[in-house]
Amino acid sequence: MNRNNQEEMGLDPALLRDQLFRLWNQKDLQMLRLAAVQGFSKLSEPLEALLTILESCPGKQMGRSHTLGYQILMEFQTWIKEHPQVNLSSLSEQQALALQRRALGLLTDSQPSFVDSLINIYQLKSLDPSILRLHIIRLQALNCYKEASVLSIKLELQNELNTEEMIVPLILQDKLSLAESFVRGHKHLEQQLVALLDSWCHPDFVVEDIRKQFPRLSLSKHYTAQIQPKMLTKHVIRLMEKFKIDPRLCPNALHNRRLDSLRYLMYKTFVDKGMTEENWTDHVQYVVGNDSQLQVHLIEMLVKYCGLQKAAQWSLRYKIPRNRLPSGVWDKQQRLPPDLQRISSTDLAQTEEWVPSQSHRQRFYQVPLTKDKVQFVDTLEALHQCRTSVLKGGGVVGVDMEWQPKFGSVSAQKVALIQLAVHDQVFLLDLSAVGFCEHPDLIDFIRVLFSEQNILKLGYGMTGDQKCLSATWPQLSEEPLKMKGMLDLLSIHQTIQRGKVHVAQNGPKEVLVGQDCGEKGLSLLVQQVLGRPLDKTEQMSNWEKRPLRISQIRYAVADAYCLLDVYSVLSSNPARFGLPADLRSIPSNQSKTRKDKKQKDKQGKKTKQTLGKEECQGAQRVSAPCSDTEKGLLCGRTPSEDSPPLTPQQLRVVCDNMLQGLGRYLRCLGVDVVMLENTDDHRVAAKLAQSEGRVILTCGQPYHTLRSQVGEGRCLSLDCSEKARDQAVRVLRHFNVQPTPSDIFSRCQACNSDQYVAVPRADMVTILKDKGYLPDMADHTLEKLCQQEEQQLDDTLTPGMTPEPPRYATQCRWASLSGLDRDTLTFPGGSPIQLHAVPPALLRRISLFYVCTRCGKVFWEGSHFDRVLSLFQEVLHITEEDKISAAEPFPQND
Repeated sequence: MNRNNQEEMGLDPALLRDQLFRLWNQKDLQMLRLAAVQGFSKLSEPLEALLTILESCPGKQMGRSHTLGYQILMEFQTWIKEHPQVNLSSLSEQQALALQRRALGLLTDSQPSFVDSLINIYQLKSLDPSILRLHIIRLQALNCYKEASVLSIKLELQNELNTEEMIVPLILQDKLSLAESFVRGHKHLEQQLVALLDSWCHPDFVVEDIRKQFPRLSLSKHYTAQIQPKMLTKHVIRLMEKFKIDPRLCPNALHNRRLDSLRYLMYKTFVDKGMTEENWTDHVQYVVGNDSQLQVHLIEMLVKYCGLQKAAQWSLRYKIPRNRLPSGVWDKQQRLPPDLQRISSTDLAQTEEWVPSQSHRQRFYQVPLTKDKVQFVDTLEALHQCRTSVLKGGGVVGVDMEWQPKFGSVSAQKVALIQLAVHDQVFLLDLSAVGFCEHPDLIDFIRVLFSEQNILKLGYGMTGDQKCLSATWPQLSEEPLKMKGMLDLLSIHQTIQRGKVHVAQNGPKEVLVGQDCGEKGLSLLVQQVLGRPLDKTEQMSNWEKRPLRISQIRYAVADAYCLLDVYSVLSSNPARFGLPADLRSIPSNQSKTRKDKKQKDKQGKKTKQTLGKEECQGAQRVSAPCSDTEKGLLCGRTPSEDSPPLTPQQLRVVCDNMLQGLGRYLRCLGVDVVMLENTDDHRVAAKLAQSEGRVILTCGQPYHTLRSQVGEGRCLSLDCSEKARDQAVRVLRHFNVQPTPSDIFSRCQACNSDQYVAVPRADMVTILKDKGYLPDMADHTLEKLCQQEEQQLDDTLTPGMTPEPPRYATQCRWASLSGLDRDTLTFPGGSPIQLHAVPPALLRRISLFYVCTRCGKVFWEGSHFDRVLSLFQEVLHITEEDKISAAEPFPQND
């Protein structure tokens, strides 16, 4: 064939591909671009030739910028813009369809630019939806769920597909965000996603039913965490707010949220003692509402925390039927005298005194104002007086706000009270007053106040206040407040904390700023600067209920006025607190937070890049325990290769609050682990390490501070981006710890104790019935089982003996059941058995329960042991005897 005939037929795509491939290997991108442009112009059928080239390119489906196929596609897209005559309309309908089908076959790519370019060049959105749908179904059949979803979104096929079949595999593979993208913008699909997740929040939901629908699905090892009720509830509430879904479509999630709120209120009031009973009563009535199930849960919790009398009183209030009451409550109702059949509702707003008790005045900060200096603003006339006093040029105003705590509610929190404090008066703007909140004059006053440069506004952590203001007045979202003349004392407090200077108090004690303290936030700042903390008892009040109690008014006034006193002391002698002369020169908390976040992200990237070089600096491998009497305290010497491995009981660690997942895994394997709470300062870890001979496990910036406070080899930094399981393996290998199956669950997962008591089924049934957790037993099979087991115990055990524990429990300490107080069901340490966690249906299949003597948590045999065994196979030392005993795992709470 002569050259003229070849040019008439066009350039062979294979020749062009080979030429571009040589240039690609030579890394000559400039020549490659030139050759591509010239070559495309010589092709007789550019659109068909491009597909031929892409189909035969190495790594054609990788779609990343370092592949030849991607580079060719990008060059072609640039070239075709200059040659608009090259398009599908110039071809016959049959030719165009054939090219579109071939292009569709390349769309398993995950690189957005690659996929978008093919869709645009070959106009794939114009294809028959049935053809596109069939391609998506084929991808799903290949378990390419992510690719199928991404492509569906790009081709806008959401309404053509079965939504549940598309999103369920994504959720199970920990790709909920992709499922959200799939439904976004389609209201009915958004509702379908939220309703599906809510159905999984139902108590009767079984994960196995979902897995049966997708038997070939390759599940993420963390999929179970994504479909637990607590996590699902959070997702449902978040999506409901994000997509503006009617709450009536989410009954299960809302019920779970309210139930969690009810549990928190019970703990906060009757265990932590951090809430007054008046506040508790207000919140409980709001959370429970007319939900009959929650009302029953409330009565059950009251039996546990308070006893039968209070439970009987509340059961009368809600008129709960006798058949739904816990054991003993109905009888207690009948014996209640008339004066106790109703819950007391004393009007504390009328009985309290403005001046608190002497002990209160000695303990807490007091506002130097009389009651007549506090003015409620709930009318336009009162607003005019407030405006005159507050909007004075050169003045200083303390600003604070109160809103209803969000217990079980999904609505945005709206401000109920705004406190404005000037030097001789405090104004309380009552936004709950009928008609006052929406008056234009009030909103105009707020805009003027916050935008006035010549009035200094003091606050503490004002980001939350601004968010609630926007929820209160939607017009502030459309036209945000102009914030001028603001000083957030939170930024100043953080500067003081970082300085760690000694601040002399008004009392005899000197407080080190930054040291551990029961107070926090503004209360801590007030204590450090003025000598006494704030009384925060009323912080979680019902701020929408009127009239407010005197104690609520005192709290609201103090929260605003203390800002004036703190600022006065700080500005009069800033050097004493390590502050600059101009307090306004300190960066605001918001700008500093953004800066800190950037530094944290930068540090995180550096840590990830240098992992293996920097992560263990200063953290040496640890030798065997120094002595038996030191209970496994670790020495800082590096062991030799011949040193015997440590047992989990010899490793004692304290986990930073960023590594709680790691702590749970280590405790699961028998390691003695103390975990910091979310509110604990990192320095607590150093104190525990020093006083108890523990090794600190931390990550991120605190490592550098903590390492200097403990001995060599006592602080190990881990990569936060690693999964908790991988972190646990790294720690075990670093310290040469070799766990065995008998170490699994040898410590209580809740409290770290290693002592249990075994409770036979018959005893557990009796205990549950006595405490009202088990209805009258009509199950004759269960009753017969209990009788048989009691007879067997009588034949084999002497009084006071404990049933023999399972083989996988040799590392535990076992206490006798005789140490349990049968009246209160508490152990010598004072912890009651957590009976509420024992499902009655479990009694038929579980013959022996195990109770932690420190916290009272109840465990039983389940499948969790096998999961842990599978997770940590690579580090567990398993003997032949262990393999034989594998059918008898240590019990766990499933």
